[in-house]
Amino acid sequence: MQPASRSRPRPDVLGERLRQRASQLSPRLQRVAEYIHQHRAEVLESTALEIAAATQTSDATVVRAIQGLGFAGLRDLKITLTLWFQPEATSEDKMNSTVASFSSDTCASIDFVLAGHQRACDALAGAANRQALTRAVFLLTEARQVALFGINASGILAEYAARLFNRIGLPCVPLNRVGIALAEQLLALQRGDVLVMMAQKSAHREGMTALREAKRLGNPVILLTNALDSRFAQEADVVIQVPRGGENGKVPLHSTVLVCLEMLVLSVASSAAQRTAKSMKRLHELHRGLKPGSGKNGKSG
Repeated sequence: MQPASRSRPRPDVLGERLRQRASQLSPRLQRVAEYIHQHRAEVLESTALEIAAATQTSDATVVRAIQGLGFAGLRDLKITLTLWFQPEATSEDKMNSTVASFSSDTCASIDFVLAGHQRACDALAGAANRQALTRAVFLLTEARQVALFGINASGILAEYAARLFNRIGLPCVPLNRVGIALAEQLLALQRGDVLVMMAQKSAHREGMTALREAKRLGNPVILLTNALDSRFAQEADVVIQVPRGGENGKVPLHSTVLVCLEMLVLSVASSAAQRTAKSMKRLHELHRGLKPGSGKNGKSG
């Protein structure tokens, strides 16, 4: 993966050290260093043994190359890479940039949101996305269970969409935590499941871990993204492009992803109409049993 171009780039510590120290490294160490430089996202998720296999060297050579670049070890290198991959603009930056451009103009705010949704709907209605959605619906209809991955704001969408899938009779679990809590959620994945991911450019470890587990189990991956050149897009079986806005440092519109999720839910519901009707009937039977006075002799149980 080539280093991405940025309008306000973070200091490229790795690139600068490689330029300064490459001539001091042996040819084998240079080969490892160049691999690390050109495949940063992969290195971020790799062990020394995996890097060694990719460069046809040993893990000891990998460690020496990393130390030759001035890092204490692989962990130190990964910390530097993580900082480099983080987007320059924070949520605060994006919100400040967005509201400042509206100058307290309510109509401008309304137009910004409407235009963003219009672009997203136009893209979802395009031929390529229709084909991708059709393929995704087929995979979901045949799935044993759906796992919905999303963190931060997308984690809320994952929780909501999981409820919708469960209502129509397709078991669904959200993967929307971090750390050990995400690891616990990933234990629910089994062969025959389908992973639906909401992810953008950054190959963060939460997404890559979920992706690797799905691949290990042989489960198809459906990606909802606007980053068609991301590591996730390269690995996914189906990619649905969902524009979210956010250009020029503006805030992204997460509800455009919700539009796509609801399209998937309703399409799956209609593709398995009998299962949907049976599940909805049972849902309402259970709901009636929870109402006051629904117990024996008209009394709550």
